[in-house]
Amino acid sequence: MSPEEKMMKRFALEQQRHHEKKSIYNLNEDEELTHYGQSLADIEKHNDIVDSDSDTEERGALSAELTAAHFGGGAGLLHSKTSQQEGEEGQKPKSRKELIEELIAKSKQEKRERQAQREDALELTEKLDQDWKEIQILLSHKTAKSENKDKKEKPKPDAYDMMVRELGFEMKAQPSSRMKTEEELAREEQERLRRLEAERLRRMLGKDEDENIKKPKHMSADDLNDGFVLDKDDRRLLSYKDGKMIVQEDVQEEQRKEASDAESEEEEGGGSSGEDPEESDGPDGHSDLESNVESEGENEKTKKEQRRTPEKGQTSDEQKARKAARTELPYTFAAPESYEELRSLLSGRSVEEQLLVVERIQKCNHPGLAVGNKAKLEKLFGFLLEYVGDLATDDPPDFRVIDKLVVQLYNLCQMFPESASDSIRFVLRDAMHEMEEMVETKGRATLPGLDVLIYLKITGLLFPTSDFWHPVVTPALVCMSQLLTKCPILSLQDVVKGLFVCCLFLDYVSLSQRFIPELINFLLGILYIATPNKQSQGYTLVHPFRALGKNSELLVVSDKEDVATWPRSSLSLRWAGGLRTPTMTEANHIRLSCLAVGLALLKHCVLMYRSLPSFHAIARPLQALLVEHLADCSHPCELQELCQSIVTEMDSHKQLLQPLTCEKSKPVPLKLFTPQLVKVLEFGRKQGSSKEEQERKRLIHKHKREFKGAVREIRKDNQFLARMQLSEIMERDAERKRKVKQLFNSLATQEGEWKALKRKKFKK
Repeated sequence: MSPEEKMMKRFALEQQRHHEKKSIYNLNEDEELTHYGQSLADIEKHNDIVDSDSDTEERGALSAELTAAHFGGGAGLLHSKTSQQEGEEGQKPKSRKELIEELIAKSKQEKRERQAQREDALELTEKLDQDWKEIQILLSHKTAKSENKDKKEKPKPDAYDMMVRELGFEMKAQPSSRMKTEEELAREEQERLRRLEAERLRRMLGKDEDENIKKPKHMSADDLNDGFVLDKDDRRLLSYKDGKMIVQEDVQEEQRKEASDAESEEEEGGGSSGEDPEESDGPDGHSDLESNVESEGENEKTKKEQRRTPEKGQTSDEQKARKAARTELPYTFAAPESYEELRSLLSGRSVEEQLLVVERIQKCNHPGLAVGNKAKLEKLFGFLLEYVGDLATDDPPDFRVIDKLVVQLYNLCQMFPESASDSIRFVLRDAMHEMEEMVETKGRATLPGLDVLIYLKITGLLFPTSDFWHPVVTPALVCMSQLLTKCPILSLQDVVKGLFVCCLFLDYVSLSQRFIPELINFLLGILYIATPNKQSQGYTLVHPFRALGKNSELLVVSDKEDVATWPRSSLSLRWAGGLRTPTMTEANHIRLSCLAVGLALLKHCVLMYRSLPSFHAIARPLQALLVEHLADCSHPCELQELCQSIVTEMDSHKQLLQPLTCEKSKPVPLKLFTPQLVKVLEFGRKQGSSKEEQERKRLIHKHKREFKGAVREIRKDNQFLARMQLSEIMERDAERKRKVKQLFNSLATQEGEWKALKRKKFKK
C-alpha cells in the first residue's frame, strides 16, 4: 500500500472506532465527562494540557497584568499603566479595583474569542470530514483496482521459498531422555525381579487373598447407612457349629479345618439322618417333638451348607492360587557356589524354565551391582559348561537344552572372555591328556564321547575361527587334527564321530579357507571303507585307516532291500552315543547315511579348495576312488548322482600348476663378442684430465702434504722448547724460594737471641 492509502485507512478506522457503539445495551457509552472543554480521561493521564482560561499564545504562561493583580508586586506595573493612561486621556487615574475589573472583562473577552475560534475550527473539520468521505468513495474503487493489480502482478513463490516456509513451520526435534547405562539397566532389572519375587511369595503365603477378603461388618436394623463409623467396634460376630457357639477368632481356624473335615461331616450327617426314624418308632417316642427337632436340625444344616458353600469355593480358590505360586518359578536366584547347586536348580525343569533360571541368575548377579558378582558369574560359566557335558552324556542326550544354553554361554563369554577362554582350554587340555595316556597305555586311542565333541562345537560358536592364531581356536584345531589321525575307526560310532569332527573342521575354516590335510585324508578313508577291496587302487591309504582287515569294508552295504528302503534322511548324532545296538537294517541305513554325509563334505571341500594351485594333486586319489571303484557299487541313485557331480566339479577346474620338465634338445648358446677393456676407476681420484694436469695435481698434493708435515714438526719443536723453558723457570724459582726461606730462618734466630739477651739485662 502507498503512504496515502495507509493514512486514509488509518483515519477511517479511527473515525469508525469513535462513532460506533461497542454495545447496544450500554446507554452511557457516548457520554464523556469534561472539564473546561477537556476530557477528564485525558486529564487523568497527566498530559500537559493547558486550561482554557490560561490558554495564551505561550502555552500556559500567565499575563503580567493578571499576575500583578492577583499575586501582588505589580504596583510599578499598575502605576506605569495609570500614568500612561493619564498622559493619553488627561483624566483622573483609575483605582485598583477598576483596573482589576477591567482585566477580568478583558480576559473574558479573550476567552469568548478563543471559544469562537474553536467552534469555527470544529465546523471546518466536520466539513473537511464530509468532503473526505465523498472523496474516499472514489479512492476506494481505485485502491481496489490497485490491490487487484498488485495481486495480479505478485509473483508466485518458487520451490525454494515454499521449502523454506515448510522448514520454518516444521516441528523441531524434541530432546529425548538420556540413554541408561548398562549398570542402570541391570539395577532396574534386578529391582523388577525382586518385586516380582516378593509378590510371588505373598501369593504363596496367601497374604494377598487375606488382605483382599473384606471382613463382615455388623449392621443393625437402625443403621442409616450414612457413613457414620464408630471409633472402635469391639462387638464380635457369633456363629454356630455342631450346636456350639464360636467367636470371630475361631473363624479362620474353622475355615482351614473345613476343607479337611467336609467329607467326614457329610458322612456324619448321613448317619444321623438314618438314626432319627428308628428312635421315633417307639410308642412313647414323642414323635411330634422329634419331628420339630428334625426340621430345625435340617434347617440348621441347610443354613450351614449355604454358608459353607462360598467359603469352600473361596478356600479352593485360595489353595489354587497358593499352589500356583508355589509351582511358579522364582524371580530371584543366588549365584550357585558349586556345580551341585546349579544342577539342583536346573534338574527336573523344562527347557524354557532352565533358560529363565540361568537368565535370572545373570540379571540378579550382574557385575555392576556388587563387587563379587564378577567372580560368581565366571564360576557360573564353568558350571554351565560342565552341565552341558553332563547333558551330552545322558541317556538319551538332550541336544535341545544344549542348543538353548549356548546363547547364555555366549553372553557370559562376551562379558568375561578371559575366564571363558581358560575354562574351554582346561576342558580341551583334559581331553588331550586322556588321549595321550590312552596311547601310552594301550598303544591306540579311541574317539572321545559326545561331551568333548559338543565342547569343540561350542568353541567355534563362542570364539572367532577366522584368526590366523587364536589362544582357544588354535588348540581346538590341533585337538581335532589329533582326533582324525590318532584314533582308528573301529565301529559305526567312530565313523559318525569322525564325520562330526569333519563338519566342525569345515565350520572353522569356512571363512579363512585354510587347507586341512587331515580332513581330506579322513574323507578318503571313508570312501575307501565304503567300497569293496580291489587290487588296483591308484592311491595310498594312511592311518587311521587300514587297507586290509576286519574294518576295511565297514561301510559296504550288500543288502539290496536295505538300499531300496533307505529313508534318505540326515545322520543323527544320537548314533554316536552308542546307547543301543542297532539292527541289521538300521546299521545298513546308518552306513548309507554316513556315505552320503562323507560325499557331501567332499563336495564342499572341492568347492572350497579348487582355487589352490595343488588342487589336482590333492584330488587325484579321490577322483581315482570315485571313478574306478565307487561308481561300480550298487548305491542309491542320489549317492551316484552326488558322486558324478563331484567328479564333474573336479574335471571342470583347470590345472593352474604346470610341473617342471626337462627340454628335449640342447639349448643354443649365446653369441660371444670381444670383451672391451675398461680402466677401473680408483675411488677418491678425479678422472678425465691429461697427464700434465694429473702431474701438476700430484705435485700440489705432495706440496700440501709436506707443508702440513713441516708445520706439524715446528709445532712439536715449539712445544718442546716451551716445556724446557718452563722447567728452567720452575727450578730457578724453587732455588730462590729456598734461599729466601733460609735467610728468614737466620733472621728469626738472631731476633730470638737478641730478645733473650734483652730479658736477661732487664732482670739484672
